[in-house]
Amino acid sequence: MNRTLTILLALLCVSITTSAQIALKVGVSGLRMQQTLAGGPVTFLIRAALTPTVILGLALYGLSVSLWLIVLAKSDVSYAYPFVGLGFVFTAVYAAMVLHEPMGFWRVSGIVLIVLGVGFVSRS
Repeated sequence: MNRTLTILLALLCVSITTSAQIALKVGVSGLRMQQTLAGGPVTFLIRAALTPTVILGLALYGLSVSLWLIVLAKSDVSYAYPFVGLGFVFTAVYAAMVLHEPMGFWRVSGIVLIVLGVGFVSRS
């Protein structure tokens, strides 16, 4: 597998993992789930495990891990792993644009540093 294909597969894994995070967030953020949380963590976790978007999120994680194994088999972990940092970037951008979560100066600065770091590693 050439370097370009490895990078594309790593980015696909990160994108799937980001989608998994968003699905989990949506699955546990509804009013009904928040009310369940007030009833205790065990009840909350049982209800969360039965929520379709949480199940989707967990399935997406499984898919991402399966693909990530291919990335790890074909590249050095020190080369591949920094791409995982892009998950922070993708998730933060989605959260700001779609969920309207705040994106202050320090968060943006951190995101810029992550992108620069992954760029440096991908050139090595």
